[in-house]
Amino acid sequence: MKKNQQAKVPLFDRIFKPRVITLPNGHSVAKPRSRMPLILAVLALVLWASVKLTGFDIGVIFRRGNQFTVILAQIFQPDWSYFGKVISPLLDTIKMSILGSVLGATLALPFAVIASTNINRNGISVGILRFLLNIIRTLPTLIIAKLAALIFGLGTFAGTVAITVFTFGVVSKMMYESIETIDMGAYEAMESAGGSKYQSFRVACFPQILPTYLSYCLYSLEMNIRAAAILGYVGAGGLGLLINERVGWRDYHGLGMLLLCLFVVVFIIENTSQYLRRKLS
Repeated sequence: MKKNQQAKVPLFDRIFKPRVITLPNGHSVAKPRSRMPLILAVLALVLWASVKLTGFDIGVIFRRGNQFTVILAQIFQPDWSYFGKVISPLLDTIKMSILGSVLGATLALPFAVIASTNINRNGISVGILRFLLNIIRTLPTLIIAKLAALIFGLGTFAGTVAITVFTFGVVSKMMYESIETIDMGAYEAMESAGGSKYQSFRVACFPQILPTYLSYCLYSLEMNIRAAAILGYVGAGGLGLLINERVGWRDYHGLGMLLLCLFVVVFIIENTSQYLRRKLS
């Protein structure tokens, strides 16, 4: 019995014995010691190890920090004559983002339904599918774009494939978690009345998840506009190619024009998306 009681006592309390306080009525109570000093000590140790392993030197920040303001000052003086060269890759970035978001979100919906434990009762298939979705979601967009560029060649097609895969992973994850929270009463009633799983889901569940699904699609589009802007670094087309080129040539005035155009597009799309998501909710 004593062994079972000791096993239930946390290791911290076994090492750092609680203080025994005697109350005025003669009873004694054990007051556990604060874990905060131990937590702070562990954080300090982890921070020290991180500084040593990464070679972080705060002195470099003070010595070279002024270069940041010099570059930033040039970026905030955009070269307006460079605007004509920005339009075409900017449109490519927008097209990649929209097409990739639509394809990825469309493919994600059926997989999210199959990965939902309240729809699919087969634990093995759910586990395998979720494992595959986790693998897809952990791949960075740049890595996917690099692989797509090697397979399909350089250009916007590779960027579209990368955004499609990324959107598929994100939306499917968020959707199957949302599907598992819906009210299943109507679904179960339709199944009891003889309806198939597809019919029951379409009539009873889909109207519940549709606003959430559209909201996730719009949110993914917001993320993809920003992500598509740097895919050109690995040959996937769009603004990233020009950004890489301007940085390589130290043309920060031209870079400022690129970033200004990107900021305007992202600002418009984000505000439009937020407005639509508010309407959906």
